[in-house]
Amino acid sequence: MIEAIENNLNRGIKLLKYISDNEYCDTSIAPYYSSIGGHMRHILDVFDCVFDGLESSNINLINRKRNELAEQYTKNGIEYIEKTITLLRKLEQEDFNRIVKVTDDLGLGIITANYTLSAILIQAHSHAIHHFASVGYMISQLGINLPDDDFGFNPTTPKPKGDINV
Repeated sequence: MIEAIENNLNRGIKLLKYISDNEYCDTSIAPYYSSIGGHMRHILDVFDCVFDGLESSNINLINRKRNELAEQYTKNGIEYIEKTITLLRKLEQEDFNRIVKVTDDLGLGIITANYTLSAILIQAHSHAIHHFASVGYMISQLGINLPDDDFGFNPTTPKPKGDINV
């Protein structure tokens, strides 16, 4: 599991090394007018919440730090990804079945539920892929070619047939 998450996050590093800070911060793409950096920061903030709550077994997804430097500069985004990968590598296999309480606001109020550590990591990984797909759309609208053909594709999603212009 950690290897799969790490591989996906490394796609983010590859992208950030490929684009400029101006492209990273561009908020001109409709309909949400968010930036690539905003998506990357958001992805990593979720992982950060996991690590912040690990010791107490209380993971609060509402209390994201919103690392502004990681949202504005590719260098800081890369550092945030690398920090996340380092923390992932420190997890022990026997920790994955550990029960943690996960708190989030689902839109109708705050809820807390029991998860295993592996379940919240799987959720964070799927969340990252989902946002990478949004980033892929933004990149195509900005006229940038993706540096990785699998960027933003969930492994279970069938690949399009034929040539696609991404």
